[in-house]
Amino acid sequence: MTESSKQPASSANATSTSGGAVPGPGPKRLQVDLSGQVALVTGASQGLGRAIAEALAAAGASVALVARNAGKLAEVAAGIRAAGGTAMELPCDVSKGEAVAGVVEQVVEKLGRLDILVNNAGVTRDTLLPRMSDEEWDEVLTTNLRGPFLFMRAASRPMMQQRYGRIINVSSVSGLIGNPGQANYSASKAGLVGLTRTVSKELAGRKVTVNAVAPGFIASDMTAALGPALLDEVKKRVPAKRLGEAWEIAEAVLFLAAPSSAYITGQVIVVDGGLIG
Repeated sequence: MTESSKQPASSANATSTSGGAVPGPGPKRLQVDLSGQVALVTGASQGLGRAIAEALAAAGASVALVARNAGKLAEVAAGIRAAGGTAMELPCDVSKGEAVAGVVEQVVEKLGRLDILVNNAGVTRDTLLPRMSDEEWDEVLTTNLRGPFLFMRAASRPMMQQRYGRIINVSSVSGLIGNPGQANYSASKAGLVGLTRTVSKELAGRKVTVNAVAPGFIASDMTAALGPALLDEVKKRVPAKRLGEAWEIAEAVLFLAAPSSAYITGQVIVVDGGLIG
C-alpha cells in the first residue's frame, strides 16, 4: 500500500498542550493523537493561527505554517521544534492561486501527505458601509474567502486521493449575526460558512470532513487595542463575562481534526461564551 493511501493513526491518549498557548494551570486538555499526520495552517504567524499550529504540533502532527511574514513564521516554527515537534515555514499570499497550489504541492512532496487543513488567515478593514472603499471590500473578501477557496481546492485533491482529510475553516460570529462597521468582514465570514457546508457535501463520500469554527470575542492584540473601557462593555455582552482565549479556539479545531470526528461534517462550532445564544 502506498503512503498516500494509508490511513493516519487513530486517536489515542497523547495529551495536547499548545506550547505556551495555555496560560497558567487550567482545565485538563483535549487528548488527541495526530502522530503521522500532516497539517497545514494559514495565518499561522500569530494569534489564533499560532495557537492552532502549536496545538496540532503538540498532538503529534507535522505542521506546515503559512503566512506572509517569514520572520514571524520562523519564530513559530522554532518554538514548535524546540518543544520536540516538526514544522516547516511556507511564506505565501493566500489570495494568489498559483502560490497556494505550489504550497500544497510542497507540503505533499516534502512531508508525504496532507491530512488537515486549517484556513485561519484573515484581515479586517472596518468602517461603516457608506464610507467603505472598493479596495477595503475587495481586500477582505479576497483574503478571507478567496484564500480558503484556493486552499480547499488545492488540498482536496490529495485528500480525496488518500480518502482521508479534515478541513477546518475559521469563521466568526460576525458571519452569523453581523456586526456594524464590518460589512466586508461579516460577508466574508458568512460566505465561508456557506462554502464549508457546500464542500462538505461534495467531499463526504471521500471521507473528507469540512467544518467551521466561529469564535466570538477572543483576547488578542486586536481586542486589546480597543482599550479597557470598551473591553469592559464587550465583556458585559458575553454571558460568560470574559473574553475567550486563543487556546480555546485551538481546542475546538483539534476536536474537529481528530480521526474520531469522522461523522461530523458541514457543521459550525460556535465558541463565544454564549454571546449569540
